Amino acid sequence: MQLTASFQDQVAEARSYLLRFARLQLRNDAWAEDVVAETMLAALEKPDSFAGRSSLKTWLVGILKFKIIDCLRAHKREVASSLNTDEDAELEDLLFKQDGHFDGDAYEWPNPESTLQSRQFLEVMDVCIEELPATMGRVFLMREWMEFTTDEICKELKLSSSNVWVLLHRARLRLRECLQIKWFNHDERAIKISTRR
Repeated sequence: MQLTASFQDQVAEARSYLLRFARLQLRNDAWAEDVVAETMLAALEKPDSFAGRSSLKTWLVGILKFKIIDCLRAHKREVASSLNTDEDAELEDLLFKQDGHFDGDAYEWPNPESTLQSRQFLEVMDVCIEELPATMGRVFLMREWMEFTTDEICKELKLSSSNVWVLLHRARLRLRECLQIKWFNHDERAIKISTRR
Protein backbone atom coordinates (compact mmCIF):
# COMPACT_ATOMS: atom_id res chain seq x y z
CA MET A 1 0.00 0.00 0.00
CA GLN A 2 1.33 3.41 -0.90
CA LEU A 3 1.17 6.38 1.42
CA THR A 4 -1.92 8.25 0.24
CA ALA A 5 -3.78 11.23 1.61
CA SER A 6 -6.67 8.91 2.42
CA PHE A 7 -4.40 6.60 4.44
CA GLN A 8 -2.91 9.59 6.26
CA ASP A 9 -6.41 10.87 7.07
CA GLN A 10 -7.51 7.49 8.40
CA VAL A 11 -4.44 7.26 10.63
CA ALA A 12 -5.08 10.81 11.88
CA GLU A 13 -8.74 9.98 12.62
CA ALA A 14 -7.67 7.09 14.86
CA ARG A 15 -5.48 9.36 17.00
CA SER A 16 -8.09 10.18 19.67
CA TYR A 17 -8.95 6.50 20.14
CA LEU A 18 -5.26 5.55 20.35
CA LEU A 19 -4.59 8.36 22.82
CA ARG A 20 -7.46 7.27 25.06
CA PHE A 21 -6.19 3.68 24.99
CA ALA A 22 -2.63 4.79 25.82
CA ARG A 23 -3.78 7.07 28.64
CA LEU A 24 -5.78 4.25 30.20
CA GLN A 25 -2.73 2.04 30.19
CA LEU A 26 0.04 4.47 31.06
CA ARG A 27 -1.82 6.95 33.29
CA ASN A 28 0.63 9.61 32.12
CA ASP A 29 -0.44 12.10 29.45
CA ALA A 30 3.08 12.87 28.23
CA TRP A 31 3.98 9.20 27.81
CA ALA A 32 0.63 8.54 26.12
CA GLU A 33 1.22 11.38 23.64
CA ASP A 34 4.70 10.01 22.92
CA VAL A 35 3.62 6.42 22.23
CA VAL A 36 0.71 7.55 20.05
CA ALA A 37 3.03 9.81 18.05
CA GLU A 38 5.49 6.92 17.65
CA THR A 39 2.64 4.63 16.57
CA MET A 40 1.38 7.07 13.96
CA LEU A 41 4.91 7.71 12.70
CA ALA A 42 5.57 3.97 12.38
CA ALA A 43 2.32 3.52 10.46
CA LEU A 44 3.03 6.42 8.12
CA GLU A 45 6.65 5.40 7.51
CA LYS A 46 5.70 1.84 6.52
CA PRO A 47 2.20 1.86 5.04
CA ASP A 48 3.11 -1.29 3.07
CA SER A 49 3.13 -3.31 6.28
CA PHE A 50 -0.65 -2.79 6.55
CA ALA A 51 -1.91 -5.82 4.64
CA GLY A 52 -5.61 -5.10 5.13
CA ARG A 53 -6.31 -8.40 6.91
CA SER A 54 -7.81 -6.41 9.78
CA SER A 55 -9.20 -2.92 10.17
CA LEU A 56 -6.73 -0.06 10.20
CA LYS A 57 -7.69 0.74 13.79
CA THR A 58 -6.92 -2.83 14.89
CA TRP A 59 -3.56 -2.70 13.12
CA LEU A 60 -2.73 0.63 14.79
CA VAL A 61 -3.69 -0.71 18.23
CA GLY A 62 -1.36 -3.65 17.60
CA ILE A 63 1.51 -1.25 16.96
CA LEU A 64 0.48 0.85 19.96
CA LYS A 65 0.57 -2.16 22.29
CA PHE A 66 4.24 -2.71 21.51
CA LYS A 67 5.00 0.99 21.91
CA ILE A 68 3.31 0.95 25.34
CA ILE A 69 5.31 -2.12 26.36
CA ASP A 70 8.51 -0.38 25.27
CA CYS A 71 7.53 2.74 27.21
CA LEU A 72 6.82 0.77 30.38
CA ARG A 73 10.14 -1.00 30.12
CA ALA A 74 12.01 2.22 29.43
CA HIS A 75 10.56 3.97 32.45
CA LYS A 76 10.79 0.94 34.76
CA ARG A 77 7.69 2.11 36.51
CA GLU A 78 7.28 1.44 40.18
CA VAL A 79 3.69 1.23 41.21
CA ALA A 80 2.65 1.60 44.79
CA SER A 81 0.02 -0.99 45.45
CA SER A 82 -2.58 -0.67 48.12
CA LEU A 83 -4.75 -3.74 47.95
CA ASN A 84 -7.01 -2.94 50.88
CA THR A 85 -8.73 0.35 50.25
CA ASP A 86 -11.96 1.77 51.59
CA GLU A 87 -13.37 1.54 48.06
CA ASP A 88 -12.77 -2.22 48.07
CA ALA A 89 -14.51 -2.59 51.42
CA GLU A 90 -17.56 -0.71 50.10
CA LEU A 91 -17.65 -2.89 46.99
CA GLU A 92 -17.38 -6.08 49.02
CA ASP A 93 -20.20 -4.91 51.31
CA LEU A 94 -22.40 -4.34 48.26
CA LEU A 95 -21.61 -7.63 46.55
CA PHE A 96 -21.46 -10.06 49.45
CA LYS A 97 -23.74 -10.95 52.36
CA GLN A 98 -22.52 -10.86 55.97
CA ASP A 99 -21.85 -14.61 55.85
CA GLY A 100 -19.49 -14.14 52.89
CA HIS A 101 -21.81 -15.55 50.21
CA PHE A 102 -22.42 -13.64 47.01
CA ASP A 103 -25.42 -11.32 47.29
CA GLY A 104 -27.20 -11.56 44.01
CA ASP A 105 -28.86 -13.69 41.46
CA ALA A 106 -27.46 -14.52 38.08
CA TYR A 107 -28.89 -12.22 35.48
CA GLU A 108 -29.49 -13.02 31.88
CA TRP A 109 -27.29 -10.69 29.88
CA PRO A 110 -27.70 -10.21 26.15
CA ASN A 111 -25.67 -12.21 23.65
CA PRO A 112 -22.02 -11.19 24.27
CA GLU A 113 -21.09 -11.16 20.58
CA SER A 114 -23.77 -8.69 19.61
CA THR A 115 -23.12 -6.56 22.69
CA LEU A 116 -19.38 -6.39 22.09
CA GLN A 117 -19.97 -5.14 18.57
CA SER A 118 -21.91 -2.23 19.92
CA ARG A 119 -19.87 0.95 19.85
CA GLN A 120 -21.90 2.38 22.71
CA PHE A 121 -21.11 -0.63 24.86
CA LEU A 122 -17.40 -0.14 24.25
CA GLU A 123 -17.70 3.52 25.22
CA VAL A 124 -19.38 2.53 28.49
CA MET A 125 -16.71 -0.12 29.02
CA ASP A 126 -14.03 2.58 28.57
CA VAL A 127 -15.76 4.74 31.20
CA CYS A 128 -15.90 1.80 33.60
CA ILE A 129 -12.22 1.02 33.07
CA GLU A 130 -11.30 4.67 33.64
CA GLU A 131 -13.13 4.53 36.99
CA LEU A 132 -10.92 1.69 38.23
CA PRO A 133 -8.12 2.65 40.63
CA ALA A 134 -4.89 3.27 38.71
CA THR A 135 -3.04 0.04 39.53
CA MET A 136 -6.13 -2.11 39.13
CA GLY A 137 -6.95 -0.58 35.75
CA ARG A 138 -3.38 -0.96 34.56
CA VAL A 139 -3.23 -4.63 35.58
CA PHE A 140 -6.60 -5.36 33.92
CA LEU A 141 -5.61 -3.68 30.65
CA MET A 142 -2.22 -5.37 30.58
CA ARG A 143 -3.81 -8.79 31.08
CA GLU A 144 -7.01 -8.56 29.04
CA TRP A 145 -6.28 -6.06 26.26
CA MET A 146 -2.54 -6.23 25.85
CA GLU A 147 -2.39 -9.97 26.56
CA PHE A 148 0.54 -9.81 28.98
CA THR A 149 1.18 -12.97 30.95
CA THR A 150 0.92 -12.84 34.73
CA ASP A 151 4.70 -13.15 34.99
CA GLU A 152 5.19 -10.18 32.65
CA ILE A 153 2.75 -8.07 34.67
CA CYS A 154 4.49 -9.03 37.91
CA LYS A 155 7.86 -8.09 36.47
CA GLU A 156 6.72 -4.77 34.94
CA LEU A 157 4.72 -3.57 37.96
CA LYS A 158 6.80 -5.28 40.65
CA LEU A 159 3.81 -7.12 42.11
CA SER A 160 3.50 -10.68 43.34
CA SER A 161 1.39 -13.07 41.28
CA SER A 162 -1.17 -13.30 44.09
CA ASN A 163 -1.49 -9.50 44.08
CA VAL A 164 -2.04 -9.54 40.32
CA TRP A 165 -4.77 -12.17 40.62
CA VAL A 166 -6.45 -10.25 43.46
CA LEU A 167 -6.36 -7.05 41.40
CA LEU A 168 -7.77 -8.86 38.34
CA HIS A 169 -10.55 -10.39 40.42
CA ARG A 170 -11.47 -7.04 41.96
CA ALA A 171 -11.28 -5.30 38.59
CA ARG A 172 -13.68 -7.82 37.09
CA LEU A 173 -16.08 -7.39 40.01
CA ARG A 174 -15.99 -3.61 39.66
CA LEU A 175 -16.41 -3.76 35.90
CA ARG A 176 -19.31 -6.15 36.26
CA GLU A 177 -21.00 -3.82 38.74
CA CYS A 178 -20.28 -0.74 36.63
CA LEU A 179 -21.65 -2.37 33.48
CA GLN A 180 -24.69 -3.54 35.41
CA ILE A 181 -25.38 0.06 36.44
CA LYS A 182 -24.39 1.93 33.30
CA TRP A 183 -25.28 -0.51 30.55
CA PHE A 184 -27.64 -3.29 31.52
CA ASN A 185 -29.41 -1.17 34.19
CA HIS A 186 -32.06 -3.67 35.24
CA ASP A 187 -30.51 -4.76 38.51
CA GLU A 188 -32.23 -3.63 41.71
CA ARG A 189 -28.84 -3.55 43.44
CA ALA A 190 -27.69 -1.07 40.81
CA ILE A 191 -30.34 1.36 42.00
CA LYS A 192 -29.33 0.71 45.61
CA ILE A 193 -25.66 1.29 44.79
CA SER A 194 -26.20 4.46 42.77
CA THR A 195 -28.25 6.01 45.60
CA ARG A 196 -25.56 5.08 48.16
CA ARG A 197 -22.77 6.86 46.30
